[in-house]
Amino acid sequence: MPRAPAPRRLRAHIWEEPQLSPHPLDALLRPASIAIVGASDDPVRIGGRPLAYLQARGFAGRILPVNPNRATVQGLPAFPDVASLPEVPEAAIIAIPGEGAVEAVRELAARGCRAGIVFTAGFAEVDAAGAAMQDRLVAAAREGGMRLVGPNCLGLFNAALGYFPIFSASFENGWPVAGRVGIVSQSGAFGTHLFAAARDRGIGTPVLVTTGNEADLQVADIIAWMAASEEVEVIAAYAEGIRDGARFVAALEAARRARKPVALMKVGRSALGEAAARSHTASIAGDDRVVDAVLAEFGVHRARTTEELLDIAYVAQKRIYPARNTLGVVTISGGVGVLIADAAEAAGLAMPEMPQHAQAALKALVPFAAPRNPVDCTAQAFNDLSVAGRFAESMAADGGYASLIGFFTQWGASPSIAPRLRAELKAVLDRHRDRLFVMSILAPVERVREWEADGFLVMEDPSRAVVALAAMGRFGEAFVRDPAPAVAIAPVALPATAPNEAEAKRLLAAAGIAAVPEEGCATADDALAAARRIGFPVVAKLLSPDILHKSEIGGVLLGLADEEALRAGFATLLDRAARRAPGARVDGVLVARQVTGAVEMVVGVIRDPVFGPVAMVGLGGVFVEVFRDVAFARCPLDEAAAERLVRSLRGFPLLDGARGRPRADIAALCRALAALSRFAVAAGPRLASAEVNPLLVLPEGQGAFAADAVLELACAEPAA
Repeated sequence: MPRAPAPRRLRAHIWEEPQLSPHPLDALLRPASIAIVGASDDPVRIGGRPLAYLQARGFAGRILPVNPNRATVQGLPAFPDVASLPEVPEAAIIAIPGEGAVEAVRELAARGCRAGIVFTAGFAEVDAAGAAMQDRLVAAAREGGMRLVGPNCLGLFNAALGYFPIFSASFENGWPVAGRVGIVSQSGAFGTHLFAAARDRGIGTPVLVTTGNEADLQVADIIAWMAASEEVEVIAAYAEGIRDGARFVAALEAARRARKPVALMKVGRSALGEAAARSHTASIAGDDRVVDAVLAEFGVHRARTTEELLDIAYVAQKRIYPARNTLGVVTISGGVGVLIADAAEAAGLAMPEMPQHAQAALKALVPFAAPRNPVDCTAQAFNDLSVAGRFAESMAADGGYASLIGFFTQWGASPSIAPRLRAELKAVLDRHRDRLFVMSILAPVERVREWEADGFLVMEDPSRAVVALAAMGRFGEAFVRDPAPAVAIAPVALPATAPNEAEAKRLLAAAGIAAVPEEGCATADDALAAARRIGFPVVAKLLSPDILHKSEIGGVLLGLADEEALRAGFATLLDRAARRAPGARVDGVLVARQVTGAVEMVVGVIRDPVFGPVAMVGLGGVFVEVFRDVAFARCPLDEAAAERLVRSLRGFPLLDGARGRPRADIAALCRALAALSRFAVAAGPRLASAEVNPLLVLPEGQGAFAADAVLELACAEPAA
């Protein structure tokens, strides 16, 4: 049916009229009419609350209650069934049990209803029979092109339109306040908890969507709608699981392009399964590490607590996202300055010193001040409040900090101090409206609102303020980042069965990852001949597709300096394989050049069940699982993205010439990592994991070489 124009109306709660543009999910979130199947005359029952809310908030569209037992419901004409509706509703609430819900969706879809909000529970969240019924529900909707939220969802609201198809009781304690923070939550109860907590903090949430079982629409779809919407500027999300990685990634990229920050609580941690133990890469990843990597890629802040999620939303309402974020602190407590500095270091938020000339000027003003940053104006400001203003102005003008924290504790509410302090600091803020300025004060709500009306952010805990300000910088960095360029992918043909180390290295060499000079040898005489060609000293390793972690059974011998040592080592390796891995296939011994002076790194790829191939880089050798200093990113990577990943490691100084070490060939490492990521994409779903460990990174200009490699295949080549 044609879209109805957005209603014009004035409200006591003063919402701006949205300037609406079409979107595929508008029928769900901006409908011109709504049916309520299972409408109740009792305004506190599940089927009654949404009808009561729609009328109380002045929804201007047509409301069509469906109830076979009543002629009217809450004062509106009721209809006995879907077939009796006098018009096709654009959206519908389904609040009847079991198969009745499936049939209602079928009838609505057949009539052309475009969106359904399914309150009904008892589907896939219960048992296999419920899952089968849920499949029928979705099939019925898809036959008519109808989109569904739920089942087992609490509903949603778009407060700007007075649209409240939801049965939460939270509105008994207050309606949403005006603002621009959208909430989407897989959990209905927690989603309304977030709304209520935001309302009580004065954070405006015009839109809330709870997605329930996500039989059709998912959190990702709602994020994408919010990214395109006029109602929402900041997105707060809660998810228990992510099933469709492509949809999720597309939604986050849409939000990034729209410069709309996303703060997400993602709960639930699990391993990738038993197969993870077959490679270091998989065993230390776990899907939670992969989620972290995906969120970081798009600048999403992963909140650990409800409080943190709301802090991020609160500060983001300013819509100031400094791509080069720095923090300046003016305080009346030197000790709190140290506390803030510690929090900033943990959050990765830079606190550069004030310029020397500015420090000198501040010392001249207050000789016993600490002017570096944090800047302690001391209790002298108590006697002359202009000191606080002059210190803050110097930090903004001379220090140039993008983010500022003023710690003034109870001064912010003191009748004898607060008015003059506000005036001094407001003058600073008025001259620097492009800065984020948080006041860390203790004050009753009415005093807090006065500071906020002047343009300040107010947070009691300065450490929480640091976390929120740091997030604004990461949002800004993501917003100015160019989209990843397309990466050329060459086709890869995998063998029918898992390759041994030598075969794996040949495949990777063809993909651009050079190996240490080596030869596979079936006999001791072959090994001696290979060593003469390669040159002593050499490394000897068991060659077996079944022994992946050879060092654990003594399957690697280093520094074999002559033929006698190599012949004895060959026999030792075969003996150890027979005793310690009796069921393993052994193809011989690999003889390789002994490389010295290299930094051992690991590069790997796992196939995540949600996001596909994911690359990993970290400190290599036997230390990868000990130190777990690793970083992950979705494949494929270009060399610039690979370098960003390498530089994110805590151990990066080992590559960059720490303590007089020669600088490693970082460019060669990044080329190898990018090449492995391309190989993983080209290999497709049969490649379960790939790992080069160690990758020997020589001094700058000398390259990086695979010393060991493992390719794990998920299944045999499909039959023709």
